[in-house]
Amino acid sequence: MTAIAPARTEPDLSFLLDHAGHVLRTQMAAALAEIGLTARMHCVLVHALEEERTQIQLAELGDMDKTTMVVTVDALEKAGLAERRPSSTDRRARIIAVTEKGAEVARQSQEIADGVHQAALGALPDDEREVLLRAMNRLVTGHLATPVEAPQASRRARHRTK
Repeated sequence: MTAIAPARTEPDLSFLLDHAGHVLRTQMAAALAEIGLTARMHCVLVHALEEERTQIQLAELGDMDKTTMVVTVDALEKAGLAERRPSSTDRRARIIAVTEKGAEVARQSQEIADGVHQAALGALPDDEREVLLRAMNRLVTGHLATPVEAPQASRRARHRTK
């Protein structure tokens, strides 16, 4: 006996957002790799330049676990782009300080990230671009602002075949 699939009554928003995000992340990774960075390294450099931040604060901003953050900062230190230093406001805390070389690389990586985003948005007519950005901003500051606790970690949706 063959079961009939239930009729879809709404567009598959989960797939659309997940697929778009996945492809955008792969494009970003490829573009940043050209200057020897990962998206995580870019994230740490840019956020560490904004203000004095600890490794824990940077991990939260970049949605990284402790182990991933340590590996990322180790790679930045090895490349001479950042270093761990005592905080100027809390002697017990250590911050991630960006070196001069790291600041230059962060400037380049931000130009690359902006270019990847510009290329994606450039695929849309101006009026659709503005609508998409307004709608996405409304979703991420409203209904989709906070993840809910799930009994099992969610995974990226499988790629659909055409």
